[in-house]
Amino acid sequence: MEKQNKIIGGLTFISLVCLIAAYFAPIWWVSLTAPNYPEDAFPDGIRIHFHFDGVYNGCKAAGKGTRMANEIIQKDLAHDDERYNPVLDAKKNVDKGAEGLDCVHEMNTINHYVGMFPIATGAPVEKPLAKFFFGFFAVMMLAFALPKKKARLATLTAGFAAVAAWMLVDQFVMGHLESHVQAYMQESGTFFRDPERIKDWGDNVRNISQVVIFGLIAVMGVVIAGVALLRSFQLLLALVPALLPVFFVITYAGWLWFFGHNLHPWGAFTVKPFMPTVFGEGKVAQFSTFSYPYWGYGLLLVIFICMMLALLIRRKQLREGAAE
Repeated sequence: MEKQNKIIGGLTFISLVCLIAAYFAPIWWVSLTAPNYPEDAFPDGIRIHFHFDGVYNGCKAAGKGTRMANEIIQKDLAHDDERYNPVLDAKKNVDKGAEGLDCVHEMNTINHYVGMFPIATGAPVEKPLAKFFFGFFAVMMLAFALPKKKARLATLTAGFAAVAAWMLVDQFVMGHLESHVQAYMQESGTFFRDPERIKDWGDNVRNISQVVIFGLIAVMGVVIAGVALLRSFQLLLALVPALLPVFFVITYAGWLWFFGHNLHPWGAFTVKPFMPTVFGEGKVAQFSTFSYPYWGYGLLLVIFICMMLALLIRRKQLREGAAE
C-alpha cells in the first residue's frame, strides 16, 4: 500500500511538472506555403504556434531571409486593393532584423482574402481563462495524490478557494476581463467594419466569460462534495486532467470549423465554407496547409499516461478496500 501510494505520488508529480510546462509551451503548429512565399525567404512557410493562452509567431527567418521576405510582402502590398487590405500597418511589422517575421499578422493578411476572422478572435473565452483551469487541474491532481480523505478534502478546499479568489480578483477587481473584451473587439474590427455587431460580440464574450467563471466555482463545490460523499469520485481527480489532450483537440477542431464556416464578404476571393486541416496536410486555393502537434502536446500525452496509470493503481486500491 505504501509503495503504491509513492508510485501514485511520483506519477502525479511528473504530471504536475508537465502541466506547468505545457501552459507555456507551443501545443500545435500550423504553416501555409505558396509559390509567392519561396523557401529561401520563408523556410518554415507562414507558420504560427498555438498555445493555451494565445497564438504566437512561429517564423524564425532573419537577416537576408527577412529582407527578402519583406521585399516580397511589400511587393504584394503595392498591388493590394485598399478595399480588401485594411491591415497595412501589420505589413510594416515584418522587417525586424534579427527578430524575424511576424507570421501571425501575415497569416491574418492571407486569411482576410477569403473573408476569415483574425486568428486572435478564436477561443475568446478559453484563452484568458486557461490559467485558472490549469490551476483547477493542478489542485485536483495534488488532492488525488494524497491517500487520506481528510488531507484530500483540505487540499481541495484550500486550493479551490485560492484559485477562485485569484480568478475573481484578476478578472473583476483588476479589470482583466473588461480589458480582454476591449482587445477582442479591437481585433475583430481589424477587418469587419460594423461597430454595433462588434459590440454585440464583445457583450457575448463578457457574458459567457462570467458564466464560465462562476460555473467553474460551482464545479469546484461539486467536486469537493463528490469527494466527501463518494469514495470512487476521487478517480475523477485524475481522469479530468488526464483528458487535457482530448480537450485541446476538440476545442482546436471546433474553432477551425467556426473559422472555415463563418466567412464574410470582405474577402477578395469567394470560397465555399470549408473545414480547415486539423491534422496533416491540406490545400486551400494555391496554399498548402500543414497542421501538426508540437512538443507541448507531447507534455499533454505524458500527463495522460501518468495520470491514467495513477488512476488504475488507486482504482485497484479501492476495489481491495485499501484506499480511503
